[in-house]
Amino acid sequence: MTQHIMGWLDLARAEAGHWVRLLDPEDLAFLKRFVLASGSQKELAQTYGVSYPTIRLRLTRLIEKIRVLDSQEITSEFERALRALFAEGKVDMATLTTLLAAHRTELEAHHEASNRPA
Repeated sequence: MTQHIMGWLDLARAEAGHWVRLLDPEDLAFLKRFVLASGSQKELAQTYGVSYPTIRLRLTRLIEKIRVLDSQEITSEFERALRALFAEGKVDMATLTTLLAAHRTELEAHHEASNRPA
């Protein structure tokens, strides 16, 4: 039984490791405070000296950023970084769409060029 639990813990650490390593220090500090506040957004708002809706927005953005960083469907690191910036509210939807379209066009052109006979 103990080996089973230890195996599960090792697996959990390995899975968590990827997205955790991609978070910046500010995100990690926020997560630490959130856990230490037992998940109380009200307590966290008091700690940071901001309103509850501000904490809620920060948490919502962080959740989306973690989803992006942990996604197995996103294979391009450029796309992952861009979507993480969008999740943080640092890039708007129009910019995200434009840059992703340009990136996909470039990838397709590169793929076509590499498949042409010399």
